[in-house]
Amino acid sequence: MKLPLLWLLFVVTIALPTALKAAERGYTIAVIPMGTTHEYWKLIHAGALKAQAEFQKNGVAVEIIWKGPLREDDRDQQVQVVENFIGRRVSGIVLAPLDAHALVAPVEQAARAGIPVAIVDSGLKSTAPISVISTDNRAGGRLAARRLGTLLNGKGNVILLRVQVGAASAEQREEGFLSELAASFPDIKVLSSNQHGGATRDTALAASQNLLNRYRTQVDGIFTPNESTTAGMLLALNNIGLGGGKVRLIGFANSQKFVEALQHQDLQGLILQDPVKMGYLGVKTIVESLQGKKVSPAVDTGVVLATAENLKDPTVAALLPSP
Repeated sequence: MKLPLLWLLFVVTIALPTALKAAERGYTIAVIPMGTTHEYWKLIHAGALKAQAEFQKNGVAVEIIWKGPLREDDRDQQVQVVENFIGRRVSGIVLAPLDAHALVAPVEQAARAGIPVAIVDSGLKSTAPISVISTDNRAGGRLAARRLGTLLNGKGNVILLRVQVGAASAEQREEGFLSELAASFPDIKVLSSNQHGGATRDTALAASQNLLNRYRTQVDGIFTPNESTTAGMLLALNNIGLGGGKVRLIGFANSQKFVEALQHQDLQGLILQDPVKMGYLGVKTIVESLQGKKVSPAVDTGVVLATAENLKDPTVAALLPSP
């Protein structure tokens, strides 16, 4: 009986200093957005830094490494960023996957390496992540449909300009929009729902111009499910004199630059998420998991409709970045 006891004491003696050293080093969390240019991702970063500051205030050392592809259509670059962080043996990863399928393999590789991954913003076709922290994107799409359908009094012609194939969050918004229109506004006709604007304002502008060239005399309302498609369509409408509410436009983005468009009635609604909360909870979830605490496998961070009339509402104002 003495040998097992002596062996146990030996293991504890060796393991305890190692654990203490790990705690002293703290945690290194990689936060990987879909892209780094849109204001939305800067708000995710702000949330991550907020969590970092809170942990450090409580004596827990947390280092945030912020790195992602420049554009939101560079799947290979995002895969490479994840793989590089696995090689660096970071403590954990907070990831906004720009493709629900392409990022599965690297995330599952991270899990096998003992590196927990929390998904934010957009879903992933895998059970490897310890938590998914995001908007109910279908609910956001339904909210956009209700706003547009109400403005059109349940009649007219609309266009949906999609984002890009594989972007799970945008695809869910698009599905929610179309399903709500069909269910609640059967007299509204969808003129086009198969065109994609892409990851930048310029590609979205080109797609918007093509759609408006074809449907400009027929279209009454448009839904654009992200920042780039909203920016591109807004510019295209104004360029041909269809701004100011002549064609009703509902966007989906957290960007201060769209506030003026709402005020001038160039934009009739903006669906807002809570990216600061996503970044904050992403980092908090990873650290608490590493501390051995139980974390929620799914968190809905909410969705809100902004209009020209409610911009000063505290709930709405809190979700828009400062000018």
